[in-house]
Amino acid sequence: MKKFLFSLVFAAAFSSAFAQDQPAATPAPSSNAKVKFEEITHNFGNVIEGQIARHDFKFTNTGTDPLILSNVQASCGCTTPKWPREAIAPGASAVVTAEYNSSGRPGNFTKNIFVYSNGGDVTLTITGIVVKEPEKPKSVIIGN
Repeated sequence: MKKFLFSLVFAAAFSSAFAQDQPAATPAPSSNAKVKFEEITHNFGNVIEGQIARHDFKFTNTGTDPLILSNVQASCGCTTPKWPREAIAPGASAVVTAEYNSSGRPGNFTKNIFVYSNGGDVTLTITGIVVKEPEKPKSVIIGN
C-alpha cells in the first residue's frame, strides 16, 4: 500500500512538472465611457418632518462609449434613488434623483447614494436637518 501511494504521489508530481503553461486569461476590454457629475453633494438645509426631500444630480457621459449605470443604491431605506436604465450616449446628460423620506426622522442626516457604472463608480451625498413644523398660533376670541 505504501508503494502504491508513493507511486501515485510521484506520478502526480512528475506529470505536473511537464505540464504546459496555460496563457493568462484575456481581460475584458475596458469601456471608454466616463461618468462626470456636476456635483456629488447636496445640502437640503432644513426639511420639515414628513416631507420628501428631492434632488437631481446631473451627470454627463464625457467618454466615447455609451455609459450604462449598472446599479444605484442608497445607504439606507429612507433614501430612494431613481436613475436611467437605458445607455447614455457619449456627450449626453441625464440625472440620478435622490429622494429622502423625512417622516419620523428628526435631526441631522447624511445619506450616500452609490452609483455603479461602466464609466466609473461615484458616491453621491445628501445632507440636511429634519425639523418639526412650527406650531400655528391659536386664535383667541376676546369678549363679546
